[in-house]
Amino acid sequence: MTITKDDGFSALKRFIEQTLKIQCSNYKEDYIKRRLLSRMRSTGTTNYEEYLKYLHNNAPELENLRNALTINVTEFFRDADVYDMVKKEILPALFKGRKTIRIWCAGCSTGEEPYSMAMILADIMAADKTVSGQIFATDIDEVVLKKAKEGIYTEKSMAKLTDTQIHRHFTKLPDGTFQAKPQLQALIRFRPHDLMSGQPISRYLDMISCRNVTIYFTEKQKDELARTFHNALVPGGYYVMGKTEYLGREVEGLFVPVNSIMKVYKRKE
Repeated sequence: MTITKDDGFSALKRFIEQTLKIQCSNYKEDYIKRRLLSRMRSTGTTNYEEYLKYLHNNAPELENLRNALTINVTEFFRDADVYDMVKKEILPALFKGRKTIRIWCAGCSTGEEPYSMAMILADIMAADKTVSGQIFATDIDEVVLKKAKEGIYTEKSMAKLTDTQIHRHFTKLPDGTFQAKPQLQALIRFRPHDLMSGQPISRYLDMISCRNVTIYFTEKQKDELARTFHNALVPGGYYVMGKTEYLGREVEGLFVPVNSIMKVYKRKE
């Protein structure tokens, strides 16, 4: 399928922004078009105008489109070596300077990342009763955010967790799925949030984890987000990116590399 003209692309983008509340300008145009072409192939439509009509007449396709655009791909302890660094280096370093820390998991999707972070935090708190922490988990997609808040996962999605982690932090439900225990859920506050709003979810944060999210953003949007994160972090606060992501030249001076391979940085004054 080849589309050589607009064919209603602008109108379709406006519909997406108004109906799904997804700002297309926050993403690379090629990315938006690739995602749309994927859905058009699945629905048998041949141009943007035809697909827009299809959306008007087939409500369930709206959710398919939302999922295609937001690409909620995640798993527990994705890139285990990064979480190992969080457990052994980052959180212990933060707790040396304070008894309570605040973490923001930005673009949390269905919740695997914040729950992974919460498991590490819970284990540290169990070993040292004098420390505590709070995790803010946000996503622009309120559908996946609702799933994250419920904290229910299939046995297949728990594959990377050890039996000890599952037993300690999850309850097996009658249907064979697993739900995060209340004490784990209590560590996380799930909230809707648009990363491109320019406003952080909170201030004076000790750590921000935003992994495998900005790969879909324009260079300008990446830089703006990095500035937002810099302003939200406390002096010496940590910023953890995805391994394939990078800081743009205009903002790399805002952070000091801690581990270039793991893409861990510290806020620079």
